[in-house]
Amino acid sequence: MLHALARNWWAVLIRGIAAIIFGILAFAWPGATGAALVLLFGAYAFVDGIFAIVAAIRAAQAHERWGAFVIEGIIGLIIAAITFFEPRLTAFALYITIAAWAILTGIFELVAAVRLRKEIQNEWLLILGGVASLVFGILMIVYPLAGILTVIWLIGAYAIVFGVMMIGLALRLRPFAKHEPALVR
Repeated sequence: MLHALARNWWAVLIRGIAAIIFGILAFAWPGATGAALVLLFGAYAFVDGIFAIVAAIRAAQAHERWGAFVIEGIIGLIIAAITFFEPRLTAFALYITIAAWAILTGIFELVAAVRLRKEIQNEWLLILGGVASLVFGILMIVYPLAGILTVIWLIGAYAIVFGVMMIGLALRLRPFAKHEPALVR
């Protein structure tokens, strides 16, 4: 797998750059272009899916594991298609998913903190994290417009961080592209 990734380090680099561009656009146009952001996400999912499938093909040609790349690529293409044909559905589903995730995470963090109270010190940090998650999810439901802006910023921040990590990975893979497969084990 290392050889296939190293040979295609540039594809990982492009994924990282695309993610950073997406993240910057999310911060530049938070409220006014929510719909455009959903479509940009669809474009990103499409590009990411294509590059994952390309990585799978290259890995298969090198007789390396490729199944995860194919699944990742297909999921990206399906999400892109749903986003382009029903952007409101994607935006609504994402928003509700994040709100539900925050509420459920908060509840389970609180339960874990109560159970761990006798075993660890400073469980108040887990309690505080649970309360923050719970409050965030509830506020998203109570104030959907503010929640949408927050979600857009969170998605933008995630995309930038992910992009930086992909660029870092690409730069670490690049030197391995010069080695023969037998030497990289």
